[in-house]
Amino acid sequence: MNGLAQIAPGTPFEGVFAVREVERRLSRAGKPFLSVVLSDATGSARGVIFDQPDWFAERLTLGAPVRVAGRAEQRGGRLELLISHVRPADDELEDARLVPRSHRDPDELFGFVLHLADEVGDQGLRRTLGALTGDDQLAALWRQVPCTRSGHHAYVGGLVEHTVGVAALCQTLCTWHPRVDADLLVTAALVHDLGYTRAWRVGATFEATEEGRLLGHVVLGLQIVADAARRAELEDSRRLALLHCVAWHHGPPPPAAAHQASPEALALMRLNAAEVQVKARLEGAGPDGPAL
Repeated sequence: MNGLAQIAPGTPFEGVFAVREVERRLSRAGKPFLSVVLSDATGSARGVIFDQPDWFAERLTLGAPVRVAGRAEQRGGRLELLISHVRPADDELEDARLVPRSHRDPDELFGFVLHLADEVGDQGLRRTLGALTGDDQLAALWRQVPCTRSGHHAYVGGLVEHTVGVAALCQTLCTWHPRVDADLLVTAALVHDLGYTRAWRVGATFEATEEGRLLGHVVLGLQIVADAARRAELEDSRRLALLHCVAWHHGPPPPAAAHQASPEALALMRLNAAEVQVKARLEGAGPDGPAL
């Protein structure tokens, strides 16, 4: 079975894909049709269903795998799938095969997380990291979830890959600026995006959770890190310094101004942006993806 990226215009197609979008629309003549977006590990494509759209709509569930057949055409320079057949495919293909994956091994990358955590000398910060990396459920999600749905690191293992990349950049900065609190900055780099573990649900597609959609990954990350700091009995001044870095990693939270950032928060903000933007440019994706 070919993936979506291998489907050529002017040819029939059939395969198992995930449903990312379903929308009822009206043609210029006023006739209803369905506009859908299908995806798999190779990419995504838009499709249309003109015949019996209501019947087909009942058989297309967001985030679910379906077996789809039809003919591919080119419209406006882009691939468009003219869908004629749809049936459930729950037992045909594992969800994990329909989402893209990092070319790096997430387990190996998590090993780098553990190694960097072991190098933190501050005992309170080290205990906080231990409370997070030692949480089996959190660690599993840390290795699994993406950072975005279609922007940077939008694949299984994306979060842990981004985490290691930012932490490595922070380590390098600390060798050049020894007055920067290296323990604080590296710890913040390792935990800054942990909110994504509660913001994304991974199945046949990447879908935002309800709390991810309503609160966003920064707020969720602050909750996760604050809880771990409490369990690790991290002293208040260090806890606030760490949460300050996490809160600032996308820029000044209102009503703060840039000059109020600690050196570590400023470093994390800039190095996080650099890693994201370089990665996005290399992959031809938007720098941020959908906001969470």
